[in-house]
Amino acid sequence: MIKTLLIANRGEIARRIIRTCDALGIRTVAVFSDPDAGAPHVREADFAVNLPGASPADTYLRADLIVEAAVKAGADAVHPGYGFLSENAGFARKVQAAGLTWVGPEPDSIEAMGSKVAAKKRMAAAGVPTLPELDPDTVTEFPVLIKASAGGGGRGMRIVREKTEFADALASARREAESAFGDPTVFCEPLLEHARHVEVQILADAHGTVWALGERECSIQRRHQKIVEESPSPAVTDDVRKRLFAAATAAAESIGYVGAGTVEFMLKGEDFHFLEVNTRLQVEHPVTELVYGVDLVEWQLRIAEGAELPATPPQPHGHAIEVRLYAEDPDHDWRPASGTLHRFHVPGDIRLDSGVEDGSEISVHYDPMLAKVIAHAPTRRAAARKLATALANARIHGLVTNRRLLVDILEHDAFLDGDTHTGFLTEHEFTRTVDPQPFALAAALAQAARRKVGHLPLGWRNVRSQQPKAKFLFADTEIEVEYDPKQATADTVVLDLDGVRTPFHVARYGDLVEVDSPRGSVSLKVVPRFPEPETRLAPGATVAPMPGTVVRVSVQQGDQVEAGAELLVLEAMKMEHRVLATSAGTVTELLVAQAQQVNAGDVLAVVAEKSGDES
Repeated sequence: MIKTLLIANRGEIARRIIRTCDALGIRTVAVFSDPDAGAPHVREADFAVNLPGASPADTYLRADLIVEAAVKAGADAVHPGYGFLSENAGFARKVQAAGLTWVGPEPDSIEAMGSKVAAKKRMAAAGVPTLPELDPDTVTEFPVLIKASAGGGGRGMRIVREKTEFADALASARREAESAFGDPTVFCEPLLEHARHVEVQILADAHGTVWALGERECSIQRRHQKIVEESPSPAVTDDVRKRLFAAATAAAESIGYVGAGTVEFMLKGEDFHFLEVNTRLQVEHPVTELVYGVDLVEWQLRIAEGAELPATPPQPHGHAIEVRLYAEDPDHDWRPASGTLHRFHVPGDIRLDSGVEDGSEISVHYDPMLAKVIAHAPTRRAAARKLATALANARIHGLVTNRRLLVDILEHDAFLDGDTHTGFLTEHEFTRTVDPQPFALAAALAQAARRKVGHLPLGWRNVRSQQPKAKFLFADTEIEVEYDPKQATADTVVLDLDGVRTPFHVARYGDLVEVDSPRGSVSLKVVPRFPEPETRLAPGATVAPMPGTVVRVSVQQGDQVEAGAELLVLEAMKMEHRVLATSAGTVTELLVAQAQQVNAGDVLAVVAEKSGDES
């Protein structure tokens, strides 16, 4: 019987496991890096052990330190969570060698599926439909998909449509795979256009029973990372479902699988092909839990203790949809964002799996996902409406997010009709904007109310020559509004907009003003009346958009470059980000080198723009 469980993970993953352990009466041990010292999962666990260091390689990927922490804290079992070392057979063996219970599949099963190349061969031998594997050194037909052999989550994955792009994409994929998984091995597959990404949740005990707990569709992806997941899939017929379940069960039985896992497929029409087996719990497991009424973490623990599954799984009920809420900037190519999350509240009848709370610091060292937001309802459309409303009404202050995109997807006709596939975001445009003017007016009125002197509003005069004004920055645009200080109210401002009374809720954090309304949410920066002198950058200077590590320098000083040419590549939040020239010209200064750490705003290079008469 498990009494004390160490969770070898962080954030929402650790909190999710702690929640089940609390219900079962199992004590928990958290591990944490230096940046995570104040994180919620550390506070919520019964015990916590610091693994000194900042990056995952220093901390959460150190199997030896984690096993030492488990022994030191008196744990008798280890749960790997999902991500980091969760699919590392060597880590599982270290846990078992220390006399601890490993909450996961046997190391041999993990190893069998650890290499996607070897896994595909094994699945083909078991009769599971697979796509042909292409050797990266001999690829001649395009388009193809480059994939990391040792991991997932979109890391080390690239679509290549032209032969001329292949060499650079291959090198980039290998670098990203090694950084994320410690293994640069990649392989290629033919690219299936407009296919669906469908996966089957499996749960197996050590006594020979295997459950196929429904399918999930995870087709809507950006940069090959899932952002919307649901169960059941709107495209899977009863016949396809029967064949999917049979293939997933055969895959599990072929490797003697025990525990929770996922078998992933690409579905086009009624034909499907094996992608991989994830020998762990998936990020999107909550939709299965809500539809089937099970706690998969509880079953993982019970199976690790030797429990038997009932002969047949529970029956599904209703529909569940999950979205991944990320801190990232839609105005700058979805660049990951870091900083302070001042306020975080998502209302409504939803499930929220999150590793953050009011005041959390979002670090550059880890994935920028803030939360998974999940809704369950009798029908798919009802679940989509419930989830969209909860997101629209959320208070998320301090960081830009993908919230607006998620709402737009959930309300899109094609999504509601079930017409989803892996190219959904490129096929449809999501460019809805909000008029910032009424938000700025509400911010100005709230600001005036907070700065009253007694009963006199800000800007009051015996003889007024003009109305008071306030200036704000909305993204890169300056907005000026005039307002009547007599109408000023703090926190909540009600405006009459074309005869419709609309409330605006205003919160201020230094010079940042967050305004939430049924019309949307807007972040504004206060423009000071007397701004401080600014340091001006040299013309043509390119600065780091975020803290990171230079993984490649693509130019040399003196090179001639065109607008859009790659100057260098930064790695931040476990992803590569290309830094491009904003104009054509000559590289007159190159201020960084490979492997150098840079901070946001550091000047990386200077490109002297071509004059108008240069050819």
